[in-house]
Amino acid sequence: MAESVMPTYGRLEVSFQRGEGAWLFDANDTPYLDALSGIAVTNLGHCHPKVTQAICEQAATLIHTSNVYHIALQQQLADKLTQLSGMDQVFFCNSGAEANEAAIKLARKYGHQKGIEKPVIIVMDGSFHGRTMATLTATGNSKVQVGFEPLVPGFVRVPYNDLDALRMAISHWPEAVAVLLEPIQGEGGIKIPDADYLRLVRELCTQRKLLMMLDEVQTGIGRTGKWFAFQHSEELLPDVMTLAKGLGNGMPVGACLAAGPALGVLEAGNHGSTFGGNPLAARTALAVLETIASEGVLHQVETLAERMNTGFQAKLGGVDGVKRIRQKGFMIGIELAYPCAELVKAALAEQLLINVTAEKVIRLLPPLIINEDQADLIVNKVSTLVIAFLAKQAEVSVA
Repeated sequence: MAESVMPTYGRLEVSFQRGEGAWLFDANDTPYLDALSGIAVTNLGHCHPKVTQAICEQAATLIHTSNVYHIALQQQLADKLTQLSGMDQVFFCNSGAEANEAAIKLARKYGHQKGIEKPVIIVMDGSFHGRTMATLTATGNSKVQVGFEPLVPGFVRVPYNDLDALRMAISHWPEAVAVLLEPIQGEGGIKIPDADYLRLVRELCTQRKLLMMLDEVQTGIGRTGKWFAFQHSEELLPDVMTLAKGLGNGMPVGACLAAGPALGVLEAGNHGSTFGGNPLAARTALAVLETIASEGVLHQVETLAERMNTGFQAKLGGVDGVKRIRQKGFMIGIELAYPCAELVKAALAEQLLINVTAEKVIRLLPPLIINEDQADLIVNKVSTLVIAFLAKQAEVSVA
């Protein structure tokens, strides 16, 4: 393919020309069932009519103005997000990495306001927060950091879902000002923490006057069956929450929300974005939120997620070589006993789009609008591929 594009991606040998709902079509109009949603982006499927209509109308009216001026649609979007989340204020940007950069800057300034000269943010093993230098450093995967040293100072890493380790880190680092974590680790292999973990982290942060900062870039906007994953824990509200991916359904939109002690930390001139929250992005995100609400998408996720979990458990539960099946809403991880990247190409040959992360985990992030037939098709195709793959591994072991 074109060498003029910098080779930063390992691409598959397919290119799509159009999309409709849960389907993508290549140049020959061959349909592929999208069980990845552009990595949790196209939650409403491809080219949802209401989102497309909003984009077209807004593009014909006003695409961009600088944040030097008031943007009415941005204000409407901020009002809607704060209403849905219980948070108080929003900063808009273009991506999850930018949203997390904003959160990191906010935490550092919060620390300086407390008189801490070198603030420290506690982050988690296995996390993923982006590929800018600060978010790369915060990410708990040394593979994505190699070659980009020196990393940004001011981060301490602890095991995920380990409250004692977090307590120890807080005690050891009096400069700690915030804890940054994902409610469910996506890139790390769909790792779902214990039921009380987030609530106990919240309590610990409150006791120690640390900001609790949740990266909901992948888990937010209905992916787990709630608007935001933290809402599965009653009476839990973070101080900072970051969003992107599903917020624009393909249009680049990111957001960093603040509440409680995080309010008022960032002031005029502290941070900014040229494109963030412009009229086109804001109108698109409003259409996404309105469509999810009006079409009962969250309830649909809850119902179909249970159907898919039942299907996977029936077909793969107890199968030798399947270590775990983890699922929350439409975040599904099937952990195998072997590295299984080859399954991505095997699925592509079956006209199914999936992903493998953490080397051994099949990651499924289907659009939230799939129907029962599409949910069953994903379960059946993935299960068949997994069983064939494991049979091959067993043959290799015997040989």
